Amino acid sequence: MVVGEITEERDLIIIGGGPGGYTAAIRAAQLGLEVTLVEQADLGGICLNQGCIPSKVWTHAAKKKSEIPQMQKMGLDVSTGEIDLDTLIDYKSQITEQLRKGVEALCQANKIEVIQGKATFTGGDRIGVEYGHQFDTYLFDKAIIATGSTAVFPEHFPKQGERIFLSHDIFNFKEIPEHLIVYGRDLIAFEMATTYQSFGSKVTLIQDDDINLDQAIEKELKRSLKKKKIRLIKKDSLKSIEETDEGVIVSLTDDKGKEQTIEGSHLYTSGDRQPNLEPLGIDRFGIGQTSDGHIIVNNTMQSSIPSIYAIGDVTEGPSLAIKAIKQGKVAAEAIAGKNPEVDLTFLPTIMHTTPPIASVGLTEQEAEEHDLDIHVGQFNLNANGYAKLTGQTDGMIKVISDANTEIILGIHMIGEGAIELSSTFVQLLEMAAKVEDVTFPLYAHPSTNEGLLEAVDALTGQSIHLPPTKQQTKIVERSLT
Repeated sequence: MVVGEITEERDLIIIGGGPGGYTAAIRAAQLGLEVTLVEQADLGGICLNQGCIPSKVWTHAAKKKSEIPQMQKMGLDVSTGEIDLDTLIDYKSQITEQLRKGVEALCQANKIEVIQGKATFTGGDRIGVEYGHQFDTYLFDKAIIATGSTAVFPEHFPKQGERIFLSHDIFNFKEIPEHLIVYGRDLIAFEMATTYQSFGSKVTLIQDDDINLDQAIEKELKRSLKKKKIRLIKKDSLKSIEETDEGVIVSLTDDKGKEQTIEGSHLYTSGDRQPNLEPLGIDRFGIGQTSDGHIIVNNTMQSSIPSIYAIGDVTEGPSLAIKAIKQGKVAAEAIAGKNPEVDLTFLPTIMHTTPPIASVGLTEQEAEEHDLDIHVGQFNLNANGYAKLTGQTDGMIKVISDANTEIILGIHMIGEGAIELSSTFVQLLEMAAKVEDVTFPLYAHPSTNEGLLEAVDALTGQSIHLPPTKQQTKIVERSLT
């Protein structure tokens, strides 16, 4: 029975306390708004508690394990290097708890009212919040929907069993699979493949779709997977998945038309993401949605209902925390009367694989599709002094520039340091940097950063640490007709 109904008025209500939701709440509070944040579970959402942070604990552990041979070369006494999953799970729990408490403290410091409960819209200007036997109603001036998404099994997948993991479930599994089959169409699939290979599993990666990386980066990624003895299969059609007492059997047809049967001990898929909107009841008042259920918003994140904004996974585009965080700030600023906008043109593609990948801007294939005259420069990390001394020589940096204006169009990297350098890549493209803007500043020596300078110098055959025959310079020019 629901009792104790109370109606209260609020200026801004945010539904969902994930990275987008709590960022929007804090930014709105900074701008002087009184904010109420409604979260059904824990602050931080799926990203902090089950997804982004736990998965990066796993990839970081894999990275450290992969560095053991180099540590031994340097004289560091490293014993077995075996992974203790019980300890790793405890570590994950400690980190997520610390970060969650940090978010709670920030909300308190910014005087944000946090309500734990399940929110439902009862109209275009009010919601009801249910928690236990309590049901309260709130009349709001503005609301932000930040309820995220839920992973669901891809089409034709069986229901989850003891040997089939969906999304974040694998981060609570206390055994290292003997043979892990990874099935996916997103970046997490590649991260889990390299992570569990490092942990000691035999890994087969079934690629469900193209990952749209630059051709040179994808080629280097495939070379790295082959070096790690990770079998990569690109799927054309999935026939069946069967779970047995001994393992999992996947039958498919690959992209070359060959029928294949893969037998493994376990199967992992990051799944497909579906926006968490159905429980909100927004269909009652006709808010604009796409055919696949996402809320349609403008560049300030305002929906077709002027009082309601939406951010993160409930909107179109990739399901990334970085997108939700930016959208949350913009929505809060728009509600406060500022004039912001969201532009995801240079949203970076990031993969915490071993080695990691960062990609921003046009790929060489996309530049060719747009009939652009381009210069292409490439620098392999095995010629970088810092990469050499750390033993992280796998990978390369590739830069694409406009042949006529010298404006940088795209920067792509696979190799240690790619994640940290990605912010520099984005800044260069956002400011429409030219080749001179990259070559003029001074770079720390020795550092991986020098690899970016060398790749840009290679655009014109001036890379210092590559011989002329290995400059990897390419000029692609097209005559107009």
